[in-house]
Amino acid sequence: MMETFRRWAAVAALALAVSGGLSPLQAAQERGAVTNLPLPRFVSMKSAEVNVRRGPSLSHRIDWVYKRRDMPLEVTAEYGHWRRVRDRDGAGGWVHYALLSGVRTVLVEKDMLELHARPDESTPVEAKLALGVIAHLGACEINWCELSAGGYSGWAVKTSVWGVEPDELRE
Repeated sequence: MMETFRRWAAVAALALAVSGGLSPLQAAQERGAVTNLPLPRFVSMKSAEVNVRRGPSLSHRIDWVYKRRDMPLEVTAEYGHWRRVRDRDGAGGWVHYALLSGVRTVLVEKDMLELHARPDESTPVEAKLALGVIAHLGACEINWCELSAGGYSGWAVKTSVWGVEPDELRE
């Protein structure tokens, strides 16, 4: 019965999108059963140490431990108080929701990533970030995002970081 409802809702959303009510992206975007937030979505680690479990409960085995506060993770599923996450490398598992934060961060994927004064390569470089640095995410335009790390801030090319969707816009 629930599966029939989900299929009907997806068809209705697609029809609404085609008629101009929603963008196709909004219509196709899945929502979490627990939070009703979009799936997938990016979050960050609230704690400096997070157990990643094989399943959504304390009785499931710990596969590994993330040890980097503010590390960006992608939530791909929800079950009660648990969120299935994956990291930059695609590895993941189940994490208790209390260990995650909605604060957005990104992982620098290009060594000596230039932070510009404005979203334009011809503007002055304010700072450079090393490969693997975690930066806080601010506004995002089509090709640029505003980042801050280590007391520095500026605009970087969006494709040089992990933790933001390619088509994501933020104010």
